[in-house]
Amino acid sequence: MKSRDTEFLYEIGTLRFIDRTWRQFLNKDFANLAEHMLRMTWIAMIIAKNEGADMEKVIKMALVHDIAESRTGDVHYLSNKYVDRHEDRALRDMLKDTSLEEEFLELMDEYEKRDSLESHVVKDADNIDVDFELMEQKTRGYGGAGFWKEDRSERIGKNLFTETGKKLWKELHDTNPHSWHKNGPHIFKENTEE
Repeated sequence: MKSRDTEFLYEIGTLRFIDRTWRQFLNKDFANLAEHMLRMTWIAMIIAKNEGADMEKVIKMALVHDIAESRTGDVHYLSNKYVDRHEDRALRDMLKDTSLEEEFLELMDEYEKRDSLESHVVKDADNIDVDFELMEQKTRGYGGAGFWKEDRSERIGKNLFTETGKKLWKELHDTNPHSWHKNGPHIFKENTEE
């Protein structure tokens, strides 16, 4: 164990307090950074499994992809045109003198270059998570989901890297966000004898 491991873990805990800036366009119930990273990691694992990617590398890359936002904050596509963030420096400072420093800086570099299957998987998952949330917002009565679907179809849906990501993106738009509990296997069956 290295000298800064405990401090690093306390900082990771602060990710739950980082609002994603999509709230500006949607509402206050949009996922925070920690919630986004949890589901997008699961999305990445599903894509990785179907694409034959290195699962361990994908999980680690997904977990590191946004952590610098504990220092830089989140930006959306519009604010990104005006804000000068120093995510690379923030990540290097976060990981400095931790047990994870070298490995996770290399993973982030690979993710940013987008020249490996694993980086493609993680980027697809990062984008797809937003669409899952938009569909959930739609079922909660947010009327702007149609606008975002059109916009994201052009900018995101057509530019996903993996075949699994493309299929998942289409399926999530064709699936009711409540189908998981309405159509899935049930724990209790009525009048069932064992």
